Amino acid sequence: MEEENIDEVPKNQNNIRNGRDLIQAAIEYNSIANVAEIARRSFGNNAFDGILTMLGVMMGSFTSNVADPAIVITTGLTTSIAIMISGAWGAYLTESAERKKDINELGRSMLTDLQSSRIGRAGRFAAIAVAVVDGISPFIGAIFPLIPFFFFALFPDIRVVYFTAFGVALVELFILGIWLGNVAKENLFGYGFKTLLAGVASMLVGSLLNGN
Repeated sequence: MEEENIDEVPKNQNNIRNGRDLIQAAIEYNSIANVAEIARRSFGNNAFDGILTMLGVMMGSFTSNVADPAIVITTGLTTSIAIMISGAWGAYLTESAERKKDINELGRSMLTDLQSSRIGRAGRFAAIAVAVVDGISPFIGAIFPLIPFFFFALFPDIRVVYFTAFGVALVELFILGIWLGNVAKENLFGYGFKTLLAGVASMLVGSLLNGN
């Protein structure tokens, strides 16, 4: 038992040290590549897209009189996963290409290869971090409105499930708007109503396109 305790201490210390090194590296790369600001913009934009996409999916199902919650869930999950993969993959390829371009141009002006430097590592970190945010944010935005359909048995009618899901999506949009207003240091509820209006407009357009 004593030998096990002796062995465990260095491992724990190494884990703590490695964790601190990762955090320190992330802080350093963020200061170089401005990752936090880019990720914040990506989160707001892509979460907004995810919510509106799911509103479109649900409105299409509602106006088509889809009464089976399993169909809505399957369609919604498939769409959520698709926009998650699309967001992450597209963001990584785009951000990586832009970062490499900037680093290569800077390297040519300095007559040196910067790919292995701190600037190069910061650029690669930024591409991965932005890709993760771009993938997760629309998925989170899209998945919450689907939750009522998982609890269909608790509702008296499928229409009530739809209306509850629409309400969840609109609340999400309003909260997102408040967050954006906080970022801008402007009127929180003003931003909230702007994002909420986008959701209402999306539902109206979806209803009109389906002839209802």
